[in-house]
Amino acid sequence: MDADTILIGFAASTAAGLVTGIGALPVLFVESLPKRLEDAALGFAAGVMLAASFFSLIGPGIDYGQRIFDIGAAASAAIVVTAVLAGGWTLDLVNRFAPHEHFIGGRQGPANAKLARIWLFVIAIALHNLPEGLAVGVAFGGDSIEEGVPLAIAIGLQNAPEGLSVALALAGLGYSRPAALAIATATGAVEGVTGLLGVAVVSLAEPLLPIGLGFAAGAMLFVISHEIIPETHRSGHERLASAGLMLGLAVMTFLDTSLA
Repeated sequence: MDADTILIGFAASTAAGLVTGIGALPVLFVESLPKRLEDAALGFAAGVMLAASFFSLIGPGIDYGQRIFDIGAAASAAIVVTAVLAGGWTLDLVNRFAPHEHFIGGRQGPANAKLARIWLFVIAIALHNLPEGLAVGVAFGGDSIEEGVPLAIAIGLQNAPEGLSVALALAGLGYSRPAALAIATATGAVEGVTGLLGVAVVSLAEPLLPIGLGFAAGAMLFVISHEIIPETHRSGHERLASAGLMLGLAVMTFLDTSLA
């Protein structure tokens, strides 16, 4: 593993995160989107993340485990699945104990009146984006551009509707449109931080690669189940959200197959 690979992994995770800001650009021109369209777009994002978790993280993680540890598929799968559970459990702990606020669910985590409401939103969005950057960084940490590129594209794709949803929600709460755009962009940029962490760690310790891939997948799966899907099913648009999820899964499966 060389410095160029680490730099590429950092750049890719940062670029994927900044697509959040590109997706949020319409907030400068429109006041709102129909809720049904918003739920369908978030469903699409969930489908992309779901497919990426299995095809770009869990599957390659099992393959890497077999090669790195010279073990069978079952033993490698046991290692990766344990890491998946650890990733989901870690995100659950962060979600429970870090003060943050959801757009509909309200405040969660420890009460802290000194935190301005806008920063509670920023924390919530950042918590959502952290595992995505980690996933891209770890994928590039395998010293394989072929594994990292489809995942970076997938994360970027699903960040666009998320960015618009976040920006419109903030604008609806009374924040100026430029401020809503800036906040959405900044929260996506945090993916570069965990991306750098992921690619650096696995580059220095190759045996951590299958564990890191599984951990990142578990964190993403928790976000899908705990945050995105419930959000898309709150307003009676379950069929549209499910259709969006299926479409996102299909698009990511095609991208992973054609670009890998």
